[in-house]
Amino acid sequence: MRKLLPALLICLLAAGGAFAADDVVKIGFFNCLTGQNAFGGQLELEGAQLALSEIPEVLGKKIELVVVDNKSDKTEAANAVARLIERDKVNAVIGTYGSALAMAGGEVAEAAKIPVMGTSCTNPLVTQNKRYYFRACFIDPFQGSGAAAYAYKTLNFKKAALLVDVANDYSVGLGSFFKQSFEKLGGEIVSEMKYNSGDQDFTAQLTEIISKNPDIVFLPAYFAEGAIVLKQAKELGATFRFMGGDAMDNPEIVTLGGDAVEGFLHTTFAYDPSMKDMNPVAQKFTENWKAKYPDKEPNVNAALGYDAFILVIDAIKRAGSAEPEKIRDALEATKDVPTVTGLTTLNETHDAEKELGIVEIRDGKKQFIGTITP
Repeated sequence: MRKLLPALLICLLAAGGAFAADDVVKIGFFNCLTGQNAFGGQLELEGAQLALSEIPEVLGKKIELVVVDNKSDKTEAANAVARLIERDKVNAVIGTYGSALAMAGGEVAEAAKIPVMGTSCTNPLVTQNKRYYFRACFIDPFQGSGAAAYAYKTLNFKKAALLVDVANDYSVGLGSFFKQSFEKLGGEIVSEMKYNSGDQDFTAQLTEIISKNPDIVFLPAYFAEGAIVLKQAKELGATFRFMGGDAMDNPEIVTLGGDAVEGFLHTTFAYDPSMKDMNPVAQKFTENWKAKYPDKEPNVNAALGYDAFILVIDAIKRAGSAEPEKIRDALEATKDVPTVTGLTTLNETHDAEKELGIVEIRDGKKQFIGTITP
C-alpha cells in the first residue's frame, strides 16, 4: 500500500502521527465526496455533521470535524488519511464508504497508530489483522448469509443466480458469501454472471440468466448500476425477483429505476425512516435530520456516519482522554452502545455486532419489513 503514497507522505508517516492540541479534539473524516461513490459518502458526512451539532464538545474540549475527500479512489483514500494525520494532527478518523477505500486508508492509519472508525465498509478484510481499524457496520459474511437465509427460508426460493461486479471488492465478496450460504441451505445457484464497474449494457448477462429461470437474482451492486440492471431486466421480460445488499440502500433508487424496482429487496442496517418501533436514538436522529435537511431523506449511510461519530466520542469519554492509543483501547472495549442502527458491540475482530434489516420497494417507496438477528 505504501507504493500508493507520494514519497513525501511516506516520509512523514515514518516519523509517526502526532495528534491534536490540548484545547481541541480533532476527528478526521475521509470519504467519497466526489467520484463514483459520492452519494454514499456525502450522506455519511451529513450524518456525522448532525452528530457533531448535537455533541460539540467532549471532556470539556471543542470537537472539530476535519473533512477530506478521498474522491472514490484508492490512492486518494491513502493520501487523505495521511493528510489528516500529518497535516491536521487528528486524534482519530472516521471513514469510509467503500471497502477498498477503507483498506487503502487503513494501511496508513495502522502505520501511524491512529484509530479509525469505519462507516459502511463491510468487507471482512477492512479490519483483518488491524489493531487500529474498527467499524460501525456489520460485515459481509453475515449480510450475505442473512440475505441467503431470507431468500431460501422466508421466500422459499430454491434457485438463485448471481450478477457480480468483478472489479469491486464489495460486490465480489458479498456475492461469494451469498452463494456459500444459499448452497449450504440446500439451494441451487443456476447462473453466475459478471460485469465491470461502469458498464451500462447488461443485456447479455440478463439474457443468459433468464434462460436459466431462477427464482431470484442476487445483485450486490451499487444503487446507480443496480437501477440500470433492474430497468433492463424488466425490458427483457424477466419475471424473477431481485435482491441486493446495503449499497442499494439509497432513496434515489426509485427515481432512477421507476417501476422496474417495484418488489426489489435488499439487506441493510436496522434503520429506515419507514420502520416501526424505532429505538430512542433512531427517533432523535430522524427528527433532527428532518429539521436540518428537510429536502433529503435519511438512509443507513447517514445513520452510520452519525453512529461512527457517536462511537468515537463514546470511546473518548470512557477513556477520559483523546490520546489516540487510549481511544483505541476504549474502542476495543465497546459494548452495547445505543446507536441509530441498534445496540452496538465491537467484537474481537473490531466488527459491529447488530441486527440485519430487510427493505422492499412497495408502491414506489422503500418499506422496512423486518430484521434478522445474528
